[in-house]
Amino acid sequence: MRMSLGTGGVGPRAAAFVMALAAACSTVLAVPSASAAPIGRTLVVLGDSFTATSPFVGGDPDGCTRPPTAWPARLAAASGLLGTPGYEDVSCSGGSIDTGGGWTLVHQARKAAADGAFGDSTRAVLIQIGWNDTWGASPGRAFPSIDCLMDVIRGCGFDAISQGRLPDFLAVTPLAFADRTREVVNYIKYYAPKSRIVFVGYPEVFPPGQSTACLSLPAGGQVVQPRAEGYIAFLDHLDAAQRGAAGVLGVEFFDARSVTARHGSCAADSWIGGFTEPNSLFVGAPIHPSVAGNEVLAAALRAQLGL
Repeated sequence: MRMSLGTGGVGPRAAAFVMALAAACSTVLAVPSASAAPIGRTLVVLGDSFTATSPFVGGDPDGCTRPPTAWPARLAAASGLLGTPGYEDVSCSGGSIDTGGGWTLVHQARKAAADGAFGDSTRAVLIQIGWNDTWGASPGRAFPSIDCLMDVIRGCGFDAISQGRLPDFLAVTPLAFADRTREVVNYIKYYAPKSRIVFVGYPEVFPPGQSTACLSLPAGGQVVQPRAEGYIAFLDHLDAAQRGAAGVLGVEFFDARSVTARHGSCAADSWIGGFTEPNSLFVGAPIHPSVAGNEVLAAALRAQLGL
């Protein structure tokens, strides 16, 4: 049975469930009728700039940029899905769970649903989100962090939270992450019942647990932010929150940190783009996965999913 806005012909408990989910999803996307139930895409991706690896030049009709070097495209290509109706990528730079008025998880889910992405043929729905959200009472965001990670005067320590320059990492918990993503996850579970929903973690940008952050600069140089303990604590808590929320919601987690360990920014063999690559304006972005990093992530995801 496919859910519709009507409840005739079902028992009271089922009717209550239908109405509850319909109400919950009324701000997310329309509940399709049984006669219009889509087949679904094989692979569906939702996320932010770490997913799209959006460059500064170019753009798709929806205002987002998804270069062929991003990990979703590499995964789709390796799985024989790139350029076919079996692949849907609605990730967008600046994407968030529910912060701001841009491509939130709700908006991305709505776009994917409108394209018929969720159905019985959907095998995997990958979600990489949370970096761009506010957490706790602080209005600060972790990206682009011009006033925190890039602030050479004040730095990005724990005091940046009370100053409103950084999310409150203590508010980034598995339960909070699960609560903020639950409606979309439940919708996908219902309309793509055979799919594997995966929270995709973020790759290692800076080694966890340290207090400094190193960034690559033009001409091969590097700059170190000596007070980055607040920023790195946020990344550590975000990773734990994604992992824990996957357990709370009964979905999978892809451990991108483990896959990319010791290949963060300024590593000898870094898989994080700096400000040095000559093609970064066209195929990637600073402090985001490099072309090599995206290939590694795609290969590891394909192995986990069996695509």
